[in-house]
Amino acid sequence: MSNPLARHRYGEHAAVLPPAVDTTVTTVPGGDVPDEIRLALYRRLEELRQFEKRAYDLFMQQLVKGTSHLSLGMEAISAGFGAAMRADDYTLATYRGHAHTLSRGVPMTPVLAELLGRGNGLMAGKGGSMHLTSIEHGVLGCYAIIGAHLCVANGAAWSAKIRKSGQVTVCFFGDGTTNIGAFHEALNYAAVFSLPVVFVCENNGYMEYTPIGDITAVPRPAADRAAAYGLEPICVDGNDVDVMYQTARAALQHAREGGGPVLVEAITYRHGGHSRADPGKYRSSAEVAAWMDYDPLTIYRRRLLQLGIPDDELDRIRDAVRANVDLATEEAKAGPLPDLSSAMTDLWADGGSEWRN
Repeated sequence: MSNPLARHRYGEHAAVLPPAVDTTVTTVPGGDVPDEIRLALYRRLEELRQFEKRAYDLFMQQLVKGTSHLSLGMEAISAGFGAAMRADDYTLATYRGHAHTLSRGVPMTPVLAELLGRGNGLMAGKGGSMHLTSIEHGVLGCYAIIGAHLCVANGAAWSAKIRKSGQVTVCFFGDGTTNIGAFHEALNYAAVFSLPVVFVCENNGYMEYTPIGDITAVPRPAADRAAAYGLEPICVDGNDVDVMYQTARAALQHAREGGGPVLVEAITYRHGGHSRADPGKYRSSAEVAAWMDYDPLTIYRRRLLQLGIPDDELDRIRDAVRANVDLATEEAKAGPLPDLSSAMTDLWADGGSEWRN
């Protein structure tokens, strides 16, 4: 695929534009995706989009505790990997982790309740938007420290290798992480010890407010550095969920069969700012408009219609998801505030701190 990030000198930022790819049915990559998988992918895209929109609405009502970082426009990456992963595989994500958590099968209600700081939240209201974790679903945490979880991902992958469990760890991170030392340390370590881990760079073009191309020596911040660690440079269209599903299947198989780590760079774009406190005014209106037209949900619905999926079937999926989001919202809002007695729980291995005294 053509690279949407043009090289330029600092201070001469060029627009980050969508890749020039044909989205018609005749050129669909991975055209062998079964219809049942396609419908499941569409449902997931609808769930992630509608959930994040609801999270935004609740934030504007001052019901979300703290800030939040949404994946609006970036849903195809987590949806594709979530559909391809085994139930016992591991996921590690950044603070922008709502979509990755839901894509592993975590129900909406506890995730939404966690955002609201309620006792029926995923971590009883103590983690909030940026620290979602569900060991039951293989989600080993969302991490607010840039790059920190790449090394943690190696630990999980090494555990699977020692146990010969066949599990693969998938670690998602943003383009800004590629300029953090932990990125290079983690890739080198994973390659040296041939760990079953897939590193996925969600390149949305911006390190918070700074264009990634302004301070990176190569056009593709992840893929162009892969060769330094003996890895194949893989750069794909992160807004095409078929591409992401097929890429995930191949990467997971490679790692699961003992081929060592994989590094994937997925080109995407966030519709809003870095967080809810960021209006995103540093981006041109033309750039935003171009990416809004290249929306992963719009692309996929159009493709499914071209493939013969009835319009009313897609409408039923959308409406069912909307009803589920409404129900999750009411259940989350009805949840109690955390009891003060829970403040000292979940701190140590035995659930308390007394044994340390």
